[in-house]
Amino acid sequence: MMSGTLELFHRISDAPSAQARRYIVDYALEDRVRFRNVAFDEAEADWRKHGGHTTPALWDGTHLHQGAQAVMARLQAVVNLGRDDA
Repeated sequence: MMSGTLELFHRISDAPSAQARRYIVDYALEDRVRFRNVAFDEAEADWRKHGGHTTPALWDGTHLHQGAQAVMARLQAVVNLGRDDA
């Protein structure tokens, strides 16, 4: 993973995941966030390794933020501060 890249673990058919994906697009964060669909074994394994149990979930390299509200709050810090160390 590139330094500074966040990972969004999501499910295509999950409404909260769609909300998180839409937020990323609306705020032009696609170059900062890697989309990882947990329907794929590798993505699910990485999500579980980080303690994943809820989608969407955002891995920032240190913490896994789970649930749409937590994911969007973390992304809001990136938008507001323009950096990942919020």
